[in-house]
Order: sequence, then C-alpha cells, then structure tokens
Amino acid sequence: MMDGDRSEDHHDIEVEGHGFERKISGILDDGSVGFRQPLLARNRKNTTSQIAIVGANSCPIESLDYEIFENDFFKQDWRSRKKIEILQYTFLKWALAFLIGLATGVVGFLNNLAVENIAGFKLLLTGNLMLKEKYFQAFFAFAGCNLILATAAASLCAFIAPAAAGSGIPEVKAYLNGIDAYSILAPSTLFVKIFGSIFGVAAGFVVGKEGPMVHTGACIANLLGQGGSRKYRLTWKWLRFFKNDRDRRDLITCGAAAGVAAAFRAPVGGVLFALEEAASWWRNSLLWRTFFTTAVVAVVLRSLIELCRSGRCGLFGKGGLIMFDVNSGPVLYSTPDLLAVVFLGVVGGVLGSLYNYLVDKVLRTYSLINERGPRFKIMLVMAVSVLSSCCAFGLPWLTQCTPCPIGIGEGKCPSVGRSSIYKSFQCPPNHYNDLSSLLLNTNDDAIRNLFTSRSENEFHISTLAIFFVAVYFLGIITYGIAIPSGLFIPVILAGASYGRLVGRLLGPLSQLDVGLFSLLGAASFLGGTMRMTVSLCVILLELTNNLLMLPLVMLVLLISKTVADCFNRGVYDQIVTMKGLPYMEDHAEPYMRNLVAKDVVSGSLISFSRVEKVGVIWQALKMTRHNGFPVIDEPPFTEDYELCGIALRSHLLVLLQGKRFSKQRTTYGSQILRSCKARDFGKAGLGKGLKIEDLDLSDEEMEMYVDLHPITNTSPYTVLETLSLAKAAILFRQLGLRHLCVVPKTPGRPPIVGILTRHDFMPEHVLGLYPHIDPLK
Repeated sequence: MMDGDRSEDHHDIEVEGHGFERKISGILDDGSVGFRQPLLARNRKNTTSQIAIVGANSCPIESLDYEIFENDFFKQDWRSRKKIEILQYTFLKWALAFLIGLATGVVGFLNNLAVENIAGFKLLLTGNLMLKEKYFQAFFAFAGCNLILATAAASLCAFIAPAAAGSGIPEVKAYLNGIDAYSILAPSTLFVKIFGSIFGVAAGFVVGKEGPMVHTGACIANLLGQGGSRKYRLTWKWLRFFKNDRDRRDLITCGAAAGVAAAFRAPVGGVLFALEEAASWWRNSLLWRTFFTTAVVAVVLRSLIELCRSGRCGLFGKGGLIMFDVNSGPVLYSTPDLLAVVFLGVVGGVLGSLYNYLVDKVLRTYSLINERGPRFKIMLVMAVSVLSSCCAFGLPWLTQCTPCPIGIGEGKCPSVGRSSIYKSFQCPPNHYNDLSSLLLNTNDDAIRNLFTSRSENEFHISTLAIFFVAVYFLGIITYGIAIPSGLFIPVILAGASYGRLVGRLLGPLSQLDVGLFSLLGAASFLGGTMRMTVSLCVILLELTNNLLMLPLVMLVLLISKTVADCFNRGVYDQIVTMKGLPYMEDHAEPYMRNLVAKDVVSGSLISFSRVEKVGVIWQALKMTRHNGFPVIDEPPFTEDYELCGIALRSHLLVLLQGKRFSKQRTTYGSQILRSCKARDFGKAGLGKGLKIEDLDLSDEEMEMYVDLHPITNTSPYTVLETLSLAKAAILFRQLGLRHLCVVPKTPGRPPIVGILTRHDFMPEHVLGLYPHIDPLK
C-alpha cells in the first residue's frame, strides 16, 4: 500500500470507555510505546507493492499532496497575504510558464542540432568509404560509431540516472496522477535525458527523441518550480510560493506540453497531448498557461531555425526539426479510396495492438536483465546496437540497384551527401539503392523520404516490405533498453512504410498519392499503439502542414483505436501497469459497485490526540511509513471523541524538530502559530525533506506534549463507510486526494473507521480480498 499508510500490528492496551473500545497511549511492559487508536475488528492488510520501476531502476514510490491542506498555518498565510503578494504569485506563474517554454525550446533545438551533426558525420564517413568500395571499413566505421554512442548513452543511464531510461511519458503521466518516486524529475535525470537521448538517437537505434522531450520538459518545469536544487546550490528563495505539489503539478503539465511542441513543432498538439494523455486534472486557467508555454516554444524554435539557414549550424538544416511537407495539390478521393482508408485503419489497429503486446513481453524480459546491475544494462544496449547496425548495413545488400529517374538533375542521383532519397551504396553510376536511403539515414530523414510524393516508383514494393518488417521488430526490441528512447518515431516509421506499401499495391485503383498513404498508415499505427485521437490528429496535421487531410486522418485514427481497443490497452497504459505504478483511472471498475468503502479499508489505524505526547508521535513515525495520521479531539478538550482532521508526516517532523513542546497537557496552538510560518512547512523538492533520523530528542522532551491542531487539516474529505466503492474511487481521483477518511454511519463508535489511499482501490488489493468477485461485473 502506498506511503506505508498501513503497518504491522503493534502492542497495545485495551480499555473500556465512552461507549467503545479504544487503545491508549503509554509505555508498555516491554518498553515500547503504544499508539492511540480505535480498536478495529479487522486483520486484513494491503500487500500491494510500494516499489515501482522508474526508467530502468526499481525504487520506492509515494503519493503527492495535490489537495489544498487547510490547516491553521495555511489559513493564516492566506489571510495575511497582501495584494502585492497575490500579484507577485500570479506574475510568477506566467513568468515560469514563459521560462519553461524558453528553456524547452532551446533544449529541443540543441538536441536536434547535436543529433543531426553527430549522425551526419557518421553517415558521411560511411558514405565516403562506400564510394571508395571499402565496404568492410565502412561497416566497421558505421557499427563502431554506433557502438560508441550507444555505450555512452547506456553508461549515463546505468551509472548516473537510471530513471532517465525509456521515454519518460509513463513516469510523467504517473506523476501528474499523483505518484512520486525518487529522481523521477531530478536535475541528474534531466542531464542524462538530454545527452542520453542525443547519443541514443545518433547511434542509429530505432527510437525517437520525442518521448524523452516530454520528460525533459517536465524536468525543466520541476527544476524551476521547486526553486532550483539545493544539492547543486541552485536555489531561488523568491519561488517559495510554489513549494507545494499542486502548483508544481501545473508547471509540470506545462513542461510536458512544451516537450511535445519542441519535438514536433506542434504547439496546439502539445496542449492537446497534455490534456488527452498526460494530465489527470485540467481547468481553464491551466489551459491558458499551457497554450502560452507552447506558443513560446514555437517562437523560440522558429527564431533559432532562422539563424541556421545561413549554414552556420553544420549539417543541421539539411534535415532539421521534424516537418514533413505533404503538399501534393488537391486531395481528391472516392468510395474505393475510403474503403482503402478503412482497411488501413483496421490493419493498423491489429498491428498496433500486436506491437503493444510484444513491447510488454520484451519489457518484462529486459527487466530481468536490467535488475542484475549496470554492467548487464550496458551489455544489453551493446548487443542491440550491434544487431541494429548489422540490419541497417546488411539489408540494403538484399535489394537490387535502381536506375536513376529521367529528368533528375546531375549530381542529385546518386547523391553525395548525408540526406537523400537516391543513395548510391554499392550501386554503379546512375543507379541508387532505395533501401539504403531509408536505413542509412536519420529517422527523421527516413520519414521525410517515405512521406515524399515526388514519384511512386522511388521505393520498390519489396523494399517497403523489408523496411517495414525490420523497423517493426527493431522498434520492439530496442524499447526497454537502458537509454532514453521514444516510441513515436518507431511507430511513425513502421506505419509510414506500411501505408506506402498499401498505396503501391493499390496502384491505379486509388486516386490518393502514395505519400498520403504513408501519412494515413502512420496515423493508423499511432492510433493502434498510443490510443490517442484528437492530439495525434492535430500533431500529424501540424507535422505535414496539410489541413486537407483532416477528414481522412480523423477516420483512420477512430477506426484504428476502436479495433485496437478490442485486444488490449494503449502502450503507455500498459507500461504504467507493468512498471507497478498505482495509477488511478478516470473510471471505476464494474466490480467496485458491489462493494462499499469499509470493505477495503485495511491495516491498523494509528491516530493521535489533539495534544499528544512527543514520545508517542516519535515512536509512530519511527515504526511506520504512514504519511497521514488522524487527529482525534477527546475529553477534556471536547465533550466526546470527534475527528479533528489529518496531520501529515512531513508537518509532524517539522513540528518536532522545532521543539515547541509543553510540559502540561494543554492547548497552546496560538503560540505555535506566532513562532512558526507557513513556509516552514513547505514541501522540499526531490525528497530532501526531514526524516525521523534527523530528529534529536532527549528523554525529557519525549515526556512532553505538543499541540497538533495548528498543523491539522481540519476539513479533510470524508465519506460514510457505506458509500459505494465505485463512487469513492471517482471522488478520490477527481479531487486528486492522497487520503480519504472513512467515518462510521452510526453514533457511539470510534470517530473514524479508516483511511483510504490509492492502493486501496487497486484491483490486486480489492480482488485479493474478495477473490470470488467477477472482475467484469
């Protein structure tokens, strides 16, 4: 169960009093400290894991506090804020959105600049050796460069930031759902994500930099939002307003949208991606800031690209940022064309769901290798690199040379350079090898070649078939190794080659250009794997700059998603589940309507009195990993036992460290409010908050008392124990809660039955308690 919100049973003393059995605090015979808690007649425990895979490493996870914690400090701070401070807070939100867009745009540009130049140097070296007919030297130069770059990327991930491996989109999606893990958005992860992605893409792997750019944008937003990093001595005190999970969540949503905008030059698509796929909570004010952020990215990219048009950026500009111009004149289609589009959607959905199935199996296999240590991670990357190099260099030998088209200008076929459709490879003069034009190119240039509409005969049917099979399976076995890797580009490559292959097979039966078939094939594969519709549609239209394709792209996306949903879930949803991240879906499972809240409350509930002994709190914090504790008002402070609210572990630690204790068991919350500030209880970034080991309390202080009311959220969300579990799950998800209090329906009982956390809603916990329940009913 998440956050350690339940724990093992502890020693206790039972007494009768006030109409119900209760446990009292005190030193027991064996010297341990008992906890003040209602006696609950249940022994069930939540055994779901608190460990998940982040990147390529297993690490502990916990929940985030997206709920506004309305304790006395929060209320005092909000009432005392002046107009200038409110204006400063509003201005900083927009200023940070601007900085996130600016930084993400610059990083996206430099990422492309580095990939184009590194990969371009490698391909030019290989091409020059091929022209001299030094084939073995060309292969070893090509494979050697790939191996060096792959090893560099794997070493960064294995030794510096394992959380940077993979695309990062499942981790960002989980974070925005309320799940945190160490280093998921750390500066070290950002560093490795940037350079690891550059090395991995330049190494010739069938991966993209688009997924890592989403994670990169989120890391940049987190770095700015938490006021920098104390570890690296980069802090900004004026960002104290954002030391809470709620504001950081909004900034990271802006960062994820900025990452998509920087990767695809698709600002509107970035906003829709964050809305449809990444974010779990959305509101109008966040929509405005996200749109502003992606607009900044678009302006920054266009400005930087203009600087490179003069040729001052090396090989960048010949490939450049992704932008595929599919402009072939009017898009005319008839009934047979629509049937062909339906066929593309159906087959794309089937192949996309198969792709997800195989990716899941490969990831589970690779996890067994990766968990054996950094050396095995690097060896796996090296093995996949050698295999990829052999395929890229060896498969073009299987195809025949093709005479250059008539009318092509001299020097253009075969071309002498890095990026071209007409690559010579081993062919004689005035001939080109079409498969090498796809395999011995950067992934972006290969997609441009597939999307081209210049001539339908540039790529043979056999070439397209070989390339499709190679890219389809190389993309599957590459995703999951310990390098930053995205899924967008492999899926677009496979879909574009499949779509162009269908266009070639149809020939004169269709009025659509083969380049448009490539676009529709890419859309069908994206819909079959990602299961997104609106955001993918807009991203593809922004990529291709062809609004006339809108109806056909919409149709093929809807069909492919519908077909694929019949077999399995989207690839990111599958990866989130496979990694063990307890993601809260936006809907309740059918079997939850047969249960009520009290049916899944698990473990022993530890609670504190409003004025509690320091030793009792210290012992509870030491012996458990709970992050939320009910606070009970009891006589003599009230007439009867009442639920006062919830106190967070982090706030209790700060309160104990301040040592604002009393020798008498009396209320003195007003004194604590005067001696502390709300910012003292602000959340530290990257897990740098206080730990129980940091406290230094004497035996005398252990016997003193502390008033918990100032730090207690006196308005927690509560539900009756008889509430449907389905309604409780929807409430928990939509409000972004970390703790949901379950209270009794009838009087004369303990004031709280238990606390629900996200792990209590997980299928493995619920179905483990009630195995006889049909999960589909």
